[in-house]
Amino acid sequence: MRKLKLNKESKKDLLDTLLKRSPNHYRSYEGQVAEILNEVREKKDMALFEFTKRFDGASISAATIQVTQEEIEEAYTLVEPSLIEVIKKALVNIKAYHEKQKQYSWFDSTTQGTILGQKVTALSKVGVYVPGGKAAYPSSVLMNVIPAKVAGVEQIFMTTPPNRDGRVNPATLVAAKEAGVDCIYKVGGAQAIAALAFGTESIPKVDKIVGPGNIYVALAKKAVYGYVSIDSIAGPSEILVLADETANPRYIAADLLSQAEHDELASAILVTTSEKLADEVSKEIDGFLEILSRREILEKSLENYGYLLIADTIEDAIDITNEIASEHLEIVTKDPFLTMTKIKNAGAIFLGEYSSEPLGDYFAGPNHVLPTNGTAKFFSPLSVDDFIKKSSIISYSKEALAPIEKDIIQFAKAEHLTAHANSIKVRFE
Repeated sequence: MRKLKLNKESKKDLLDTLLKRSPNHYRSYEGQVAEILNEVREKKDMALFEFTKRFDGASISAATIQVTQEEIEEAYTLVEPSLIEVIKKALVNIKAYHEKQKQYSWFDSTTQGTILGQKVTALSKVGVYVPGGKAAYPSSVLMNVIPAKVAGVEQIFMTTPPNRDGRVNPATLVAAKEAGVDCIYKVGGAQAIAALAFGTESIPKVDKIVGPGNIYVALAKKAVYGYVSIDSIAGPSEILVLADETANPRYIAADLLSQAEHDELASAILVTTSEKLADEVSKEIDGFLEILSRREILEKSLENYGYLLIADTIEDAIDITNEIASEHLEIVTKDPFLTMTKIKNAGAIFLGEYSSEPLGDYFAGPNHVLPTNGTAKFFSPLSVDDFIKKSSIISYSKEALAPIEKDIIQFAKAEHLTAHANSIKVRFE
């Protein structure tokens, strides 16, 4: 990791470097993604089968593309019972948290004869993308499906890439069953996004697509936005720890590495007012690298996007923290709650030395689908709000409309929209 004294120049260089990780900087892949989307849009299932054979090495057909009930039941026998219990416990926490986010329709009437309101309606069909391949992400299933279920989405369809035998990871299937997914399809990559966006003979078109994926998935979601809604275009994972001299360097080192192990583009940053703490964290990281399994990925991630930033004051540390707007922010200061009040931009905020980032990834309840690459300045975590839409309700009686007739007509004429004006005028002729 690079240790830098925080100043105007180092701050600019850091922000420029971190932005290079954004999916927007990988436009060389857009042509290939566009070809895949067009193929699926035109050839539908046939294209899905061809791409799955080419990219995943699996032979699927109309008869095998959907995961069967028998495959789900078998998955329960292949997953450790203790893991199934953990999945169920996490599900309870995640559901309880998201139920507090529910919104309801409301109406407000007056004695003058007006009714204004808002009608909240859940989306009808949602597609959830779950990464597959060498890794399994049952936590991603829970985080994407449960808020949709809480919102009241009618049908949830999940796509995930199969292995070469045409099978889906058992833990992923168990999580999907527990969360309440309606149908699971053995398709991954940009082709799965295309299928959900446009529909095929086997996979229905949905209203919205959510869930993380590789660069092809991210760019595919970006390309189909407008045909369907999407949650966000996720970039590589990132963590920022804001700490002072009271922090435990061993805990911080462990937490930084918990995100650096995701991939070589992951970012792990410590911002502190204590150079002594930074040096101790660096030593602890070296020790952990000797024993952790994903050492090669960890070392490349830390080499490219790992930083130990030394700030002169806590105010400077907070300023750069808000500028970076990290996906995960841990605050380990003498009074983390007070520090938190000065934070404006972060996906998820973890307070105190026992609130480590993996707690949020798996178990606490808040969603782990978070804004990345500085987008926490204007985006929020995935929530129940992502699976509803709102309609405005307007009702006026003639008696309520009469006093404002001339006001509306004047407004319409000011915009040279005479038909608008006429629509009001004819009601009082």
